[in-house]
Amino acid sequence: MILHGYWRSGAAYRVRIALNLKELAYDQQGIDLRTGAQRSEAFVVLNPQGMVPALEVDGAVLTQSPAILEWLEETHPQPPLLPANPIGRAHVRAMAALIGCDIHPLNNLRVGKALRETFGADQTAVDAWAARWIIPGFTALEALVTRHGQGWCFGAAPTLADCYLIPQIYSARRFNVALDAFPRLLAIDEAAKQHPAFAAAHPDVQPDAD
Repeated sequence: MILHGYWRSGAAYRVRIALNLKELAYDQQGIDLRTGAQRSEAFVVLNPQGMVPALEVDGAVLTQSPAILEWLEETHPQPPLLPANPIGRAHVRAMAALIGCDIHPLNNLRVGKALRETFGADQTAVDAWAARWIIPGFTALEALVTRHGQGWCFGAAPTLADCYLIPQIYSARRFNVALDAFPRLLAIDEAAKQHPAFAAAHPDVQPDAD
């Protein structure tokens, strides 16, 4: 498997976590989003959307991190990243979607670029924009973890929800978002720091990191 990603991309980060949790070997190809490498002719052949991540596997190219994560769960079911029962799986998918649909898309690199170039936002304004979406999302997630978590987002072992949460916490810190109001999310972040699969996926230790 070859994972095409960018070291600081939250979507690529969540895929790295899942690959590591399932103890799958993969190579990485860095795509520097800052230089526009995702729009190069060679990469657009792989992913016509010109976004990361893209996963080359078995002669196919998989795109969009939710689809890649679901494919991983279907084809490499151990260890499971979704609960055994349908209600539990729905809860985990809802937590993941809360981040993947309602938070992350509004504070990724291209949105920040648009805020700066189109609206003249400085870094303080960009940080405030990110906080506007992160804080209410994390408030809801904190309540859901209180209801369902036992050390991780859902239950006592990492799930897809944790694959989404840890990159979003990393992003929140980059945008200087105060996180003291979310003790359960911070406790999960601390647990992840001690977990080899999460530690190996951290942006700072990727081969294309600055």
